[in-house]
Amino acid sequence: MLAIQREDDGRWVPPGGVVELDETPDHAGIREVLEETGIQIEPDVLTGVYKNMVLGVVSLTYQCHPISGEPRPSDEALQSAWLTLDEVKDRMPEARAIRVFDALRSDSPFVRVHDGSRLL
Repeated sequence: MLAIQREDDGRWVPPGGVVELDETPDHAGIREVLEETGIQIEPDVLTGVYKNMVLGVVSLTYQCHPISGEPRPSDEALQSAWLTLDEVKDRMPEARAIRVFDALRSDSPFVRVHDGSRLL
C-alpha cells in the first residue's frame, strides 16, 4: 500500500488532502497523491467516508491503481513508500490504517468516525 510519513508529525498515513473548489474529489486524489508521493494513480472505486469528530473533517477514500512513478519525499512527506499490510498495521494510527483495510474489502463503502487516531 502506498503511504507517506508526514512531514508535520512524522506519522505514516495514506496520501491525501483537501479538494479544491474547482476540482472533483477523484481529481483531488490524483493531484494530492502525485504531489505527495510522485506516483500517478487512477481512482477505481470509493471505499469509505471517514469523519474526524474532533476537527470536523470528512475524508473520502478511494481504491486506486498506480500508473507510473516511483515513491519519493516531498514538501509534505519525509518519505513515501510501498508498505506491506503488516507495516500498515504497525506504523499507521488505527483511524488511518482502517482506510487501507476497508479498501481491500468487497463490501464497501464504509462510513466511520474517529478522533484523529482511534475509531469511535
